[in-house]
Amino acid sequence: MRKYLAVDYEFCTGCHTCEIVCQQEHGLAPDRFGIRLTQIGPDQLDERRWQYEFVPVPTDRCDRCAHRQAAGKAPSCVQHCQAGCLHYGTLEELGAKVDKRKVALFT
Repeated sequence: MRKYLAVDYEFCTGCHTCEIVCQQEHGLAPDRFGIRLTQIGPDQLDERRWQYEFVPVPTDRCDRCAHRQAAGKAPSCVQHCQAGCLHYGTLEELGAKVDKRKVALFT
């Protein structure tokens, strides 16, 4: 059954832990990423509202930690996410966990 990486970006704090553990897990250089944190804003939408969010986005180097999955473990970024905003599983599993307002799914 196909599994997905879901990012509930409403709660991402921008700590960069996902980037760092991915680099360590795969032996990537500091300028190479399996997952990359992007920043939206700060952007003033109107007089009272701002948008300022962080979104972890897997790159083409991301293999969802295939070696960890084979051992029955979650991808490293999911295991170490301090905000608990990264989730991994089937669509059914993820549907029960995440708030659908601000979620990005990656295959």
